[in-house]
Amino acid sequence: MIRVAVAGAAGRMGQTVCAAVEGADDMQLVGRADPQLGISLADVLGDTAASAQVIVDFTQPETALPNALACIEAGVHVVLGTTGFDLDALREAAFAQGEPRANVLVAPNFAIGAVLMMRFATEAAKHMAKAEIVELHHDRKLDAPSGTAARTAELMAGATGREPPPIHSVRLPGFVASQEVILGDLAQTLTIRHDTIGRESFMPGVLLAVREVAGLPEPLTVGLENLLF
Repeated sequence: MIRVAVAGAAGRMGQTVCAAVEGADDMQLVGRADPQLGISLADVLGDTAASAQVIVDFTQPETALPNALACIEAGVHVVLGTTGFDLDALREAAFAQGEPRANVLVAPNFAIGAVLMMRFATEAAKHMAKAEIVELHHDRKLDAPSGTAARTAELMAGATGREPPPIHSVRLPGFVASQEVILGDLAQTLTIRHDTIGRESFMPGVLLAVREVAGLPEPLTVGLENLLF
């Protein structure tokens, strides 16, 4: 049994993660951290009875980095779904630790279809002249552009040696998370789009990350694609 605790457990994503962990045959939910619950991550990490092996974090950008650093110090693996924080600071801390080490997996998007969309867009960028990214999220999302869009642009630029494509961010009620990559070339366009209808779409990727994070070869891994391809 993998002992799992969730940071941001009272949020929409946190509640969905808790339900998914409780429904997994090989996992045990041993802690829920959230200010709304009156339970801090420090409380969870200090609870020797719970002794979480993996923390899943879906909090806010300003708390994600301190949470991850606290987990590293406590020797607890982290699956991090929050974006918009200083990744360099996390990388420095992750690679500076000794043994036994805590591994961190940061994924801008845990939906398998979204990861495939990013992969297909990266391949298509090698063969099309230009591209632009449009990402559409609910109006409560704090960061813009989204971590998924930023990661897509980064992958496309790395594959082509060109500048990252422009990103257009839309924040409106009614959306959960959608992204389309529009590529253009001589007398043709190609659109690759992924739509998230419900937060449950992220759960297979989250559970996969929980199962695999302890065995990752590096102390910091960015992107769920590293577990899929």
